[in-house]
Amino acid sequence: MSLIPAALATATALGLAGASTALVLPQRVRGWVVGVFTAGVGVAGSASGVAALGGDGWSAEISGLLPLAGAHLAVDALSGLFMAVAGTVVAAVAVYAVGYVAGHGSHGAYGLGSRGAQAMLPLFALSLLLVPAAASVSTFLLLWELMALTSLLLVLAEHRARSAVREAAVWYAVMTHLGLVLLLAGLSLYAAQAGGETFAALRAGTAGISPTVRGLVFALTAVAFTSKAGLVPLHAWLPRAHPEAPSAVSALMSAAMVNLGVYGLVRVGIDLLGGGPAWWWLLVMAMGGLSAVYGILQAAMASDLKRLLAYSTSENMGLAVLGVGAAGLFAHAGNEALAGLALAAALLHVVNHAAFKALLFGAAGSVLRATGERNLDLLGGLRARMPVTAGLFAVGALGAVALPPGNGFISEWLLLQSMIHGLAVPGVTTAIVLPLAVAVIALSAGLAAAVFVKALGVGFFARPRSEQAAAAKESPPLMLAGMGLLAALCAGLSLVPGLLGDGLDRAVESVGYDGTRAVSGGGLEVRLDEVSAALSPLWVVAALTVALGLVTGVPRWAARRRERRTQARLWDCGGGAPTPRMAYTATSFAEPLQRIFDDVLAPEQDVDVTPVRESAYLVERVRFRNRVPDRIEHRLYRPVLGFLAATGQSARQLAGGSVHTYLGYGFFGLVTLLVVLVVGW
Repeated sequence: MSLIPAALATATALGLAGASTALVLPQRVRGWVVGVFTAGVGVAGSASGVAALGGDGWSAEISGLLPLAGAHLAVDALSGLFMAVAGTVVAAVAVYAVGYVAGHGSHGAYGLGSRGAQAMLPLFALSLLLVPAAASVSTFLLLWELMALTSLLLVLAEHRARSAVREAAVWYAVMTHLGLVLLLAGLSLYAAQAGGETFAALRAGTAGISPTVRGLVFALTAVAFTSKAGLVPLHAWLPRAHPEAPSAVSALMSAAMVNLGVYGLVRVGIDLLGGGPAWWWLLVMAMGGLSAVYGILQAAMASDLKRLLAYSTSENMGLAVLGVGAAGLFAHAGNEALAGLALAAALLHVVNHAAFKALLFGAAGSVLRATGERNLDLLGGLRARMPVTAGLFAVGALGAVALPPGNGFISEWLLLQSMIHGLAVPGVTTAIVLPLAVAVIALSAGLAAAVFVKALGVGFFARPRSEQAAAAKESPPLMLAGMGLLAALCAGLSLVPGLLGDGLDRAVESVGYDGTRAVSGGGLEVRLDEVSAALSPLWVVAALTVALGLVTGVPRWAARRRERRTQARLWDCGGGAPTPRMAYTATSFAEPLQRIFDDVLAPEQDVDVTPVRESAYLVERVRFRNRVPDRIEHRLYRPVLGFLAATGQSARQLAGGSVHTYLGYGFFGLVTLLVVLVVGW
């Protein structure tokens, strides 16, 4: 008997129970109860996902649940992968959230402790599990919208405290619902042409659809899915919504919700449509590569810790989508082995990113709770005051920089291997695109190292640069426990990634790449006909541990053998201990990178000189301002918003208050409708 339906039914019951109890329980116990229910949702969802990855499958039709079409659910290995990831993240973040809302810290009440926000939390967690289980257009769209609405309400949780929350929510609402409109148009067209709305009917009817319609369906849905994943240039909501949401919600959005954009791209583009021409995948790779580089560049310039992590999400989702695009390109060229390898690398990176990004957002929330600050320029000194949080942030940062023994290393290495071996595929397109993809992966990895050295060094190891940072205290045990679970997951993915091998193989094969077996065994093994390239992360970790021990141990041993000397400060020649004002800030740390990428980032600088009132030759004050705006937002979104605002102002003239004018509008509209109907008939 399959475990999946029982686990999904349990998750649904717990999610509904958690939302219901949040509306009636008193505040002193509400956080604990909702946290337990939400954690139960995560555990049940993770169990169903693991069962699917192990080879179990399930499908069902619930005819009376939705009008007209009914509800259709199905779980295969691909669905199971995303359900397992979302469930695991939900369980850990639920434990973290209980500690997050308890006591509210010393810097104001947190919106996640409100009744409405806590009612939405288990529903949002449930939607993250059910979206991959949808097996029809109507079911998928309904669950997709449930995910969007619950996450929007959670983003708004702290709207009374900061006006920036309301602005972020408006951006998120508009972007996510524009994506829903495109998704509705694309999937409706697909269902109409295929003669059915279930995913099984879509697969069966794809062969009879013209290439033009298939291309239009792919374009519409790809734009919607990449917007949800936060890819450039559709990323404008992400660096606003993620920083302004409560940190537990930020972790769920960045580590679980954005993954479903990748899921949708794989499910529709590769599974249902069965792949397509090269231009589909070149477009996807272009968006992925642009997002990877531009996202990490913006992260390098950011001084807001949570905004930095949000742009890092855009970078990592870009790398995952780059792998999906490469898989489609290789499949179009007829090389399913390479296609399976690239897709396995993309899916593995989704798993790794979920682990370290949830941990990083949890640590950022820990810092925010202790200090009330997100600005790295005003932090520092947290390693001594919050040592556990600093260590956990370092574990997440190690995964994000894609260096061993971090868990992000193996997936980016596997993605890089797929691109390098893909150069053997004949054709001008691959000869041009794949070297650029390799360069994008290498550049983003190098910039990521600089980004997280800045975040860790300036935020945790430098001297405190504000009273709040100097007075910070460690987070409650439950917050540390939630982050500890995520850190353990990062360590497991780093040391034994081969445990996912069979599950990744099944996920890749479930979309039609039969027989590839790209990932298998106790380590990761790349199989390309007669070429085999293997790397064991355990050996890498062992070698690095020995090297680290030698580098740190030998100098200490030599220092102990030296004769102890009494140090007396006579005259330090300016070489005394630096003050906090003399230390590097996040802004100054990023300044060399800003100069290198000046043409790309287009920074704005302003020098304001205020002279003394009595004399223009004497200066009273010099103010220097430096700002690095989002250039794509400035060039793409601002003109559109300006045009819409001007159009709205002009349209006010149409509403003059005259009833006769309004009746004329109605008569003109009715006549126009009748003319259209007559011509169509």
